[in-house]
Amino acid sequence: MYEERASRLRGAVAWTRGPVPPGTAGRVLPDGCMDLLLWNFVVAGPDTRAHLATERRGLPVYGLRLPPGTGPRVFGVPARELRDQRVPLADLWPRGQARELHERVAGAGDPLAALESVAERRLAAERHAAADPRAAALVDAVVAALRDGAGVAQVARRVGLSERQLHRRCRDSFGYGAKTLARVLRMQRALRLAGAGTSLADTASRAGYADQAHLAREVRALAGVPITEVLRRPG
Repeated sequence: MYEERASRLRGAVAWTRGPVPPGTAGRVLPDGCMDLLLWNFVVAGPDTRAHLATERRGLPVYGLRLPPGTGPRVFGVPARELRDQRVPLADLWPRGQARELHERVAGAGDPLAALESVAERRLAAERHAAADPRAAALVDAVVAALRDGAGVAQVARRVGLSERQLHRRCRDSFGYGAKTLARVLRMQRALRLAGAGTSLADTASRAGYADQAHLAREVRALAGVPITEVLRRPG
């Protein structure tokens, strides 16, 4: 029902979800990413908690999941403006650009490849016009440091910013501050470990939690349900 592949955009994922019966409820967990959904051309902003949705039409969905910090460069707005929201692309792009995407995808044999092509063009234009050519590298450095388990103060020192500057940059790039992004990335790592068969106790230790109880509290806070229920659900 759900399939994904690595995108030709660095760090991105192209995915497809087959049709499900109308009325089916879904839970999308925070992952620090932003998605362009070929489903009424909607942008899924960065989530701070699980997003609950109910399928209305039973149609397939195509999506391009952009890695943390890349969405604002494609969509042209700070991530904080889209936090915990689902926004029509036509509300973010000039009418002509949104219409062009509709036309490209409608005439494409591979809708996901069409989404990738448009995103590539937006990123290339952003790099050409960037006022600070180091901004993308700074975003990558922040994500890498947080995935390594660095604290906020340590990350700020690594990238040469004050903690206040780091917070502002993070809100624009990721939708929220470094501390929240660290919690989200840590949960995602834990779910990958546990989903691969690692015991919850070992998962907690390897993902950077104080103990298994800490892991359980954090997953419930971000996902809205216990970790055992998250792991039972496909995808």
